[in-house]
Parts: sequence; structure tokens; C-alpha cells
Amino acid sequence: MARRTTAKGPRARAIASSSLASSSARPTPVPSSDATPVSSTYPSTYASEAEHDLDDDILKKMHGLTISDTPGDSITAAVVKKAEPKKPFRFLDLPPELRITIYGYYFADVDRVLDLDPANYKRIHKKLGLMRSCKTIYYEATHMFYSSRTFRLFPTHPGRYFKTKKPLLARLKPRQRNCLTSLELRLGPGWSKPPRGWVVNPALGLADCVNVRKLTVFVECDPSDGIFNGFRRHDGYYEGFSTSLLSSVLDEMPFIDCLTFDAWSSVKKSGAMMRALLELAYARGLSVRWGPERGWADFEDEVEAVPEGHVANNAMLNQAPLGIGVAVVA
Repeated sequence: MARRTTAKGPRARAIASSSLASSSARPTPVPSSDATPVSSTYPSTYASEAEHDLDDDILKKMHGLTISDTPGDSITAAVVKKAEPKKPFRFLDLPPELRITIYGYYFADVDRVLDLDPANYKRIHKKLGLMRSCKTIYYEATHMFYSSRTFRLFPTHPGRYFKTKKPLLARLKPRQRNCLTSLELRLGPGWSKPPRGWVVNPALGLADCVNVRKLTVFVECDPSDGIFNGFRRHDGYYEGFSTSLLSSVLDEMPFIDCLTFDAWSSVKKSGAMMRALLELAYARGLSVRWGPERGWADFEDEVEAVPEGHVANNAMLNQAPLGIGVAVVA
């Protein structure tokens, strides 16, 4: 094997200087932006134009998501800014008087006078679900709803509840009855045969209605009128039933000091029905007021004569036995 000899001395230095000169004179390679030829067996170390464009798009998009305003920030330091969740509005943060006002708007479409009606479930039951929200809303909404409505003592709506033995007042809870401020006793439905459920007893719950200050007696018809001749049991029957029923109600509610009387247009203050009710009120020392429907006043002088061609009220005709025609007073 031949042994390579290494040049030393001045000759070696001359060779080294000549090789350095030749390398410095060689042109510096310029990086090309062109893609690597397909014939190359090794992948290119330079990025193509397509790769440059893709990187630029990613950088721009990532910079738009950062909270920094300088485009030279590192992508690794980019933080995506999330919107802070808004705190929900707390209804109970409102003052109590505003909450009461809102309850009034919420129950605005509920009738002011409530009776035992099969349609109550659809019209009222869902709205009362508000009272299950929390204890504060339960107390406030319960008092607002029950204190702003008038509840009838006995059902007058024709149907399955008319002869029930458990009126609407008896179906309420003691706390709900305690919130009531207004009751109505409607006289006239079933004048020929009053329902057996129209009885004042402890189950009716009048003793719980300690905050009631308004008791309205609404008279739909006066069976003592001559138009009822031949249809009533006997003279004075329904008048006696009505005064006895009202007296029983007042016995259960000794805190009532005022009665409001109202009636339909066919009822006269001078009739036997109204005279009996007024005598009872004055005998108990109660003050008397007049409702808006009939338009009575203390100074009013009623005309006793019935106008010619007067037709009986529809409610009266509904109480007549089947097969009886319309009664007309000549």
C-alpha cells in the first residue's frame, strides 16, 4: 500500500494559499425560489412559493386572534381573547314595590271576579306556577294575586260545578284565604231550587278570611216580581233563603262592617228581595253602598211600573222549567 506523503515547509504553505484563493474566487450560491426539480433524489431545503403563501395566511389569521397590536409577536405567545360572560339579571334585586307592579302585569289577563269554572285550569293554573320559583316570590305573588281579585262564595257557572259541595273558597288553602280582601255572594242562580252545596259551614273557610273588607251581594233576579208567577214555589221562599244565607255569612265574618249591593236592571230596590236584604243589613248596623252595575243611589226614586213590552231577563228565563216560553209583561 502506497504511503501518502504530506508536504511540509514553504511548499505546503503555497498549496494552502492557492486553495484558499480558489475557494474565495468561487461564486456564492444564490437560494432559488423555484421548486426542486422532480429529477432530484433529495427533497429541497428551500420552501416553495405555495408554502410561503400558506405560512403568511396562517400568520395573519393567528395575529388577528391575538390581543397584541404588534405583528412581530411570537405565535406561541398569542392568547385568544374570550368574551366575558354577562351576569344574568336578578329579579330579586328589584325593590319590592317594582316586583309587585310586575306581578300585576303578569296576572293582568286573569278575570277580576273568579268563580269555580272548568276553564280555570287552562287560564289560571299555568300562571300560578310562578309561585313555585322561590319562597320570596311565593309570598309576594300569592298576596298580590289573591288580594286583587274578588272570589265568589258559591259557584254560579252552569255546568258540573254548579251543584258541587265544595265551592271555590273551600278549595283554597288557609293562607290563600287569609290574603283575600273581597268576596261576592251572588243571588239568583237556582232561584227555583237552590243547590244543596250552598251552605255556610266551617269547611267553607270564612273564618280564615280575616282581611276581607268588601262583601258584595249581587242580586240577579227578584222572584217576587209578577213575571215569576207560576214558576216559583210560593211567595217569599227565595227571599227567605237569601236572607238566611246572607245572615249565616255575616255570622262567620263579624269583622264585616259594610255591604255593597248591586243587581241587574230588572231588580228593583222596592221589591221584596231587596227590602229583605236591606232590612237585614240595617238590623246588624252595617253601612250600605251601591255597586256600579245597577247604578243605585240613596236619593233615587224608582218607578214601580214595569214598562210595556218588558221582556224577562235571560238569566231569569234560564231558571224556568224546560218547555216554558218567554214571559212578557203587558
